[in-house]
Amino acid sequence: MCSRPYDRALPWDDGPTGDSAAPAMQVFLLDRIGFDLCLQLQRQLVPAVAARDDGQATVLLAEHPPVITVGRGGSAGEVVLGHPLIRQRQVAVQWVNRGGGAWLHCPGQLGIYCLAPLGHRRWTPGGYLRRLLAATVETLDDLNVAADSQGRLDGLWGRSGQLAAAGLAFRHGVSYYGLWLNVNPPMGLFRLLQRGEGELDRIGCLVAERRGPVRMPTVRSALIAHLAEALGCDRYHLHTGHPMLRRLPRPGRADEPPG
Repeated sequence: MCSRPYDRALPWDDGPTGDSAAPAMQVFLLDRIGFDLCLQLQRQLVPAVAARDDGQATVLLAEHPPVITVGRGGSAGEVVLGHPLIRQRQVAVQWVNRGGGAWLHCPGQLGIYCLAPLGHRRWTPGGYLRRLLAATVETLDDLNVAADSQGRLDGLWGRSGQLAAAGLAFRHGVSYYGLWLNVNPPMGLFRLLQRGEGELDRIGCLVAERRGPVRMPTVRSALIAHLAEALGCDRYHLHTGHPMLRRLPRPGRADEPPG
């Protein structure tokens, strides 16, 4: 068990937190896992998070084999569908019900999946997403990387380009999905995304920002403490893997109905 004091008001707060007693945040380190299996786990966990009366948040941290997902705000035009890796089905393209557009998930990128009951904390979806982005900005600041949301809610940018993408969905008043942070991914794979020529269209990573190696465990460790504070938790518990994964069938794809 690890803990961190929660003794100051959050500068990005958008309302009262509800109960005065802050719960523990449960963090599950999943290592590398298929995107669709991770999504199925989140959907299985939502009812349990919604049923709690203490506002406890659950966080899954994972990396994924290469896959492109397209959220509710995206389109097929954001993906280079004619690329051989896609035509030969080496990299799948999946339409999902999160917010945001198209994004590539791959090893070397940290998937940050936060399941939090917004109603318990009286957070709006936008205010909650600002918390996640702010916690990630503080994490990067610990790593001497300057990042900014550019006034948007769909990602974070540094000098090398877009470092993180964000997208959420909600069910039973509980958030799922979250953010994807480029630590040290194979950057050539991002050519599968159809991007413009603007400054915000470039894609970067922490290795490019720091001009040197960045260890995933270091990023995770810094992030967890900031997430606990952002999610109104005064301490957190770390777990390796998740027991529910052994009971879940291996789905073929992560498509979901919109909405």
